[in-house]
Amino acid sequence: MQRREFITLLGASAAVWPLAGHAQQGTKVHFILWVSTEAQPDPFIAGFRQGMKDRGYVEGQNLAFVLRYAPGNPAAVRAMLPELLTIPADLIVASGPAIQTMKDATGKPVLFAISGDPVELGIAQSLNRPGRNFTGSTFLSFDLAQKRVQLLRELLPNLRTLAVLSNTNHPGERSEHRVTQEAAQVLSISLAYVPFGSASELDDALERVRAASPDAMLVFPEGATMANRAKIAQFAQAHRLPSMFGWREYCDAGGLACYGASQRATYERLAIYADRILKGEKPSDLPIEQPTKFEFVINLKTAKAVGLSVTSNMLTSADEIIE
Repeated sequence: MQRREFITLLGASAAVWPLAGHAQQGTKVHFILWVSTEAQPDPFIAGFRQGMKDRGYVEGQNLAFVLRYAPGNPAAVRAMLPELLTIPADLIVASGPAIQTMKDATGKPVLFAISGDPVELGIAQSLNRPGRNFTGSTFLSFDLAQKRVQLLRELLPNLRTLAVLSNTNHPGERSEHRVTQEAAQVLSISLAYVPFGSASELDDALERVRAASPDAMLVFPEGATMANRAKIAQFAQAHRLPSMFGWREYCDAGGLACYGASQRATYERLAIYADRILKGEKPSDLPIEQPTKFEFVINLKTAKAVGLSVTSNMLTSADEIIE
C-alpha cells in the first residue's frame, strides 16, 4: 500500500501541531484523531463537532482534529496503523471498518459508533462494562430489524419476496438475519438471502439480487454497504426495485426508505463521552449506549423512479420526506 493512497485531509498533524504552542501559554489543546473509511464529505463528523462545541471545545483554541480517511479501504488503515499510533492524540474516534483496525491501538482511549455487536467484534467485554479502552454506541437493535420488514410491507402491501443484501463479516449479522427471517415469516414474506463477504464481492451480490426477481430489497446497515450506498441505490432504481435501509444517509444517496437511529444525534451524544474521557474518566467504565432517537425517511423522488405510489398514511408517519 503506497502512502499516497491513504488520504489525509484538513486537520492533519502538520496543520495542527502549531496549536500546541497555546498549551505552553496555559491553554490545554486536546487532540482527537478521527479515523474513518467513509468517503468525503464525511457524513458523521458534523454531529460530533457540534457536540464538542456544545461542551465548550473550540477548534483552533482548545481542540484540534487530526483527520485520516481511507474511503472504502480498511487495508489502508491497517497499513498506516504504525504511523497512526505515533500521533500524540488524547483520544481516537473510529467509524466503520476502521473500528476493528483500532483494536491494536493499545493504551489509547477509542470512541466508536458501530452498526454491529461490539462484544462479538472483541472490542468490549459487555455493553454495561466494556472493560477495555473502547466505548461508544451500537446501532444494533433487533427491534429495528423487525420494524424495517413491517414498514416495507406497509409500503408494498403485495410484498411476497424480499431480497436481503447482507455483509456476513458484519458483527451481529447472523442474529440480525435470524430476526429479519422471523419477522418475514409472520407476514408470509419469503426471503432471498444474498450474503457477501467484502466490498469486492458486492457487484456479484447485486447480480444475485437481480436474478432472484424480488419484489423489494432490504439492505443491512453497516460499513461496506454504507460506503457503497450510492451504487446500491442506483442498482435498485435501475431495476425498479423498492429498497429499505437502516440510516437516512442511504436515502440521501437515492434509497427509497430507511428506518433507524439518527446518525447525527448519535455522534452528538458521542461527544459527551469524549468530554468525560478528556476529563479523566476511563472508557472501560463507560457503558456502551444504544440510540434513543430514530427516524423513518422516505425519498419520494426515488419512489417515482421505481414506480411506487406512497400512501398518504405512510407519508404522514414519516419523520422526513425527501422530494
